[in-house]
Amino acid sequence: YSQLGGYLLYEEIHSRLGNMADSAANIAAAEKTLPASISDKVVEDALDAQIHVAYAKELPGLKIEFHADPRLLARVAGPNVNEFTGILQSGGQIHLIAMREVESARGKNLVELSLRVTPDFLETVAPDLGPIQVTALQRADGEDSANAVLLGNVRYRFQNRISTRRRTLQLPTYWFDPVIEGFSKLDATYLEPGEKAGEKQPVFASFTARPSVLNGRIFSSLGEFSSSRVLGFELVAGVLLLIEIVALITGIVLTRAITSAVDELYRATQQVQEGDLTHKVKIERRDQLGILGESFNLMTDSIVSLIEEQKQRQRLENEISIAREVQNQLFPQRMPSVPGVEIEAICKAARTVSGDYYDFIQLSETRIAIAIADISGKGISAALLMASLQAALRSQLLAPGSESMSTAELVSRLNRHLVRNTGDDRFATFFVAVYDSATRLLRYTNAGHLPSFCICGDHAIYLDKGGMVLGVFEDYAYEEGSEAVPPDAILVGYSDGLVEPENVYGEEFGIQRLRDAAIRLNASSPRAIAQGMMQSAEEWAGTPEQADDMTVIVARMR
Repeated sequence: YSQLGGYLLYEEIHSRLGNMADSAANIAAAEKTLPASISDKVVEDALDAQIHVAYAKELPGLKIEFHADPRLLARVAGPNVNEFTGILQSGGQIHLIAMREVESARGKNLVELSLRVTPDFLETVAPDLGPIQVTALQRADGEDSANAVLLGNVRYRFQNRISTRRRTLQLPTYWFDPVIEGFSKLDATYLEPGEKAGEKQPVFASFTARPSVLNGRIFSSLGEFSSSRVLGFELVAGVLLLIEIVALITGIVLTRAITSAVDELYRATQQVQEGDLTHKVKIERRDQLGILGESFNLMTDSIVSLIEEQKQRQRLENEISIAREVQNQLFPQRMPSVPGVEIEAICKAARTVSGDYYDFIQLSETRIAIAIADISGKGISAALLMASLQAALRSQLLAPGSESMSTAELVSRLNRHLVRNTGDDRFATFFVAVYDSATRLLRYTNAGHLPSFCICGDHAIYLDKGGMVLGVFEDYAYEEGSEAVPPDAILVGYSDGLVEPENVYGEEFGIQRLRDAAIRLNASSPRAIAQGMMQSAEEWAGTPEQADDMTVIVARMR
């Protein structure tokens, strides 16, 4: 209703401006048609009287100037413009203005119709509205902006207020006929004293009204049927109001139901926050809130499961950490010092804990034992088996009288130890070699491990004599092999993780390519040879991710 009232007020004022513009156009047309023999005063008096008779009620106080100052038109409309219709504000006064240049046989002049906005004029505007008030503002700049109001990005200062005096608000037609307040924004041109061009600024026209009167204006085209249409409109409004009341009651009931369910969920979350994951939400309904409660109960069950999984994962991580510490202690902490022997080893675990094992044991000033193994399983169980194997190996090799023991006998004793002290599913591949730098004799036994090889120039000797893996049959008889090592030979021991990487075509790196890499690097140091073989295997796979542990031992025997 406030928008309708604002529209009516806006249209009424612009309708009066339209009447003034039409009058100016009629004067211009009459001036052109009248002969030059008629005096200016006669023409002007006739036209003035005609205009006042036509618009006496709509434009009270209208003034017509037939020879207006053309500079005013240039200030408000700009140069080279021959007409203007709008609202002018000068100081606190507001005028409706229509100006038009007239060319006739009597010459060229400017006709100006002006109507000052007064209380009497406002009494004639929009009779369906109650009291009307027009407020004139002025742009406030500099020091004047202290007591101004901000409209948009511009500050304005109050100048004048023009109000109706005799108009009163209509009485309510029925019990629900409230007072409607609204306003309409009019664009005016503000003129300051002097020759400065006018600036656009707003003029606000506010009003009060009754919905019943505005309804009558809406349905005025129906004539005598308008009252029945208004009654029908009011009945529809009453039905809608009843629907709103029912919806309000329903909303209150639903709100209470929802808030009670939400409160139950909140209390349950508080219980969970305090650590009580056994608390359950009572399910008393089968709607979305009930489903939400079931989801909460399922969530708490999932949290319990996740916490248990986290505990198991933590235990596993602790176990792996222990296994890693055990394994780090099993590997040689420093290389043995045997004349004419240079040794290097690299072990890259695929996971946190490696299943590979290697060891170097100095037996005398000229004798050294070299061992490499691949333990079945992972984690702490593999680490414990590795520790057991290392303890048994060192106790056998360092016991008094072990100088005359063959590598085959050594491996047989290790095999019986594993069979008697481990489960049926635990085993290990194992390679051990004893080298005497004084005699240059290498004795070895290979228990199911990939064959180590000895590089002599551009060919290799494979060390494959021995037998099956350790930990399967207690009384298995192993075989010892021996090789006379030429000067500057290289012994290479490795695990299966170094030869099993596959390229994009599914081809394994293989023992032959590993041997070729060792021969190619024959002139390098043991560390450079070990690193080069590792790099060759990784480049063959084309990915840094390992599928298995990779271990290599390189010993150069000068």
